[in-house]
Amino acid sequence: MWGDLPDPVAGPGEVLIDVEACGVGLTVLNCINGDLDNSPDLLPRIPGHELVGRVVDAGPGADSSLVGRRVVAYFYLTCGTCASCLAGRDPQCSNLNGFVGVHRDGGYAPKVALPGGNVIVVPEGLDPVAATVVPDAVATPVHVAERAGIGPGDRVAVFGAGGGVGIHMIQVARLRGATVAGLDLAKFDEIESLGARPVDAMNLNTVSNLFDDGPPTVVIDLVGTAATARWGIDHLAMGGRLVMLATFPNRPVPIEARETVFRELSIFGSRYSWKSQVAEAARLVADGSIKPIISEIRGPGAVPELHDLLRAGELVGRGALDWSLT
Repeated sequence: MWGDLPDPVAGPGEVLIDVEACGVGLTVLNCINGDLDNSPDLLPRIPGHELVGRVVDAGPGADSSLVGRRVVAYFYLTCGTCASCLAGRDPQCSNLNGFVGVHRDGGYAPKVALPGGNVIVVPEGLDPVAATVVPDAVATPVHVAERAGIGPGDRVAVFGAGGGVGIHMIQVARLRGATVAGLDLAKFDEIESLGARPVDAMNLNTVSNLFDDGPPTVVIDLVGTAATARWGIDHLAMGGRLVMLATFPNRPVPIEARETVFRELSIFGSRYSWKSQVAEAARLVADGSIKPIISEIRGPGAVPELHDLLRAGELVGRGALDWSLT
């Protein structure tokens, strides 16, 4: 229980945060399952990387102007000094120290201490529960859209469109002028309500012709099976882009080099987001450009219920832990 653990303090270069809310999505379950690191030396650990709260203290060497500000956490524990970090390519950090909620305690506790470089100020008027979608569920799509160069005229197919990242990926792609089809096993009404064409992905052998004006120019695979990736390769338009985000092991995808050459396909991964893109995600949510999709909100004592809903695939978008419901 979080109540059995001592309150953290802000060490050198760190800030102390009073946690207001924390997003709950599949990445948390992946962390708990040990998919990002399964060393027993890391336990016990408090999960929760999509945390929102107010900075209440700054340790020696930390930026004292952060005190009193509402912030979200940046998931990756980057060094801030390597060439990638200095160039703003934070996910490519050469000296990555791990992940919030895996190698440092996260937002499933009422207080958390984090390196000052791992907090990003959000607009003051942004509701803390709504802000839980910012650091991952919206920031990740913002990064994907940049990586894939999504813009007007693109036809974007999103696998896993009803999940926390997928439901916001629809919105980011449409905001950039694309036409979108959302492939999922359920949640079709919600996908359609956001302006995307809902598509049942139960039997991919029957799925084709998603768009009236041609095949998809971009396929975004948040599911990460051989079947979804292969469908993307087979159905992309000439010069199309397949973006892969899932990190599950032992899921090889058969592909021949000649098919990428003859159709000039681009196949690449997208790793989280830049810190600047987290700030952009916060602006998009704050100004109403992106609607936070949070279908279930619980107090800290009911977090296991949110996890059960996630495992059952019953959450639309994200869940959220609200510390005001303690």
